[in-house]
Amino acid sequence: MSLKFKDLLGLERLDKKDLQIILDSVKPFKSLFTKCGKMSDLSGKTVVTLFYEPSTRTRTSFEIAAKKLSADVVNIAVSNSSIVKGESLIDTGKTLEAMNADYIVIRHSLSGAPDMLARNLNVSIINAGDGFHEHPTQGLLDLYTIYERKKKIEGLKVLLVGDILHSRVAKSNIWALTKMGAEVLVAGPPTLIPSNIENLGVKVYYNLDEAVKNADVLNILRIQFERQQENLFPSLREYVRLYQLTKERLVAAKPEILIMHPGPMNRGIEISSEVADGPNVAINDQIVNGIAVRMAVLYLLKSTKKRRYASSN
Repeated sequence: MSLKFKDLLGLERLDKKDLQIILDSVKPFKSLFTKCGKMSDLSGKTVVTLFYEPSTRTRTSFEIAAKKLSADVVNIAVSNSSIVKGESLIDTGKTLEAMNADYIVIRHSLSGAPDMLARNLNVSIINAGDGFHEHPTQGLLDLYTIYERKKKIEGLKVLLVGDILHSRVAKSNIWALTKMGAEVLVAGPPTLIPSNIENLGVKVYYNLDEAVKNADVLNILRIQFERQQENLFPSLREYVRLYQLTKERLVAAKPEILIMHPGPMNRGIEISSEVADGPNVAINDQIVNGIAVRMAVLYLLKSTKKRRYASSN
């Protein structure tokens, strides 16, 4: 199996068949990882992680995934590189390409930065989060976690709660889930819900207590304090009162509801510790699945390095 383009830039561009190929590929990689195994599929390949924003889970899981496939891994510390001297993103990418990098995994504060690299390089570009745009591997690992725990995607009601406006995770989840047949619900303060989001096929709630009643899956999103340029809700106290997921709110939920969080968690703000450590939570599963998903993506892109740029799909 392989994907039909050389890059993974966003889930908006993938169709249901592409998503299913990735889902079907994850299980054997998870089995390999959990058994501490290793494959030689990427032996001789070089994976460069180029992160212009802080990251723990995504960067580390990509590095572990690449090493599990026997790739060489290079981590570019942006603060200590030529980037601080004014080197452009494309020049940085071309330098890495000239050094025979096979993959560049990039996180950037500007939406579209991975696309820019993909248009100008033959290296496989993997988007590890760009601005307010997308975070495709997080969307894929969330999708797989739901699929693994619920044994299906189609027909499920998946509720995304919190800062939808600034969340690239929310956007990737919406694209993936709707294409796989789930019904997506979003809940949060009106100022943190994008206008016209209904056009993406989602249902909007401003009352979390009402939304929880209908959900099979709850994905709690972090408040993106670092991306907000203005105060979009009166106070944290009010946000906690209206939108924190608590044990009391879960009384009205389905007993088998699955609770997820992409991390890092702000305990006591978007989710209470009591819920975060509860039996319905799949947060640790998401972390393990993140490595397996990234192994699958690296593997599936291996044979498509010279294929066309994904936007022509």
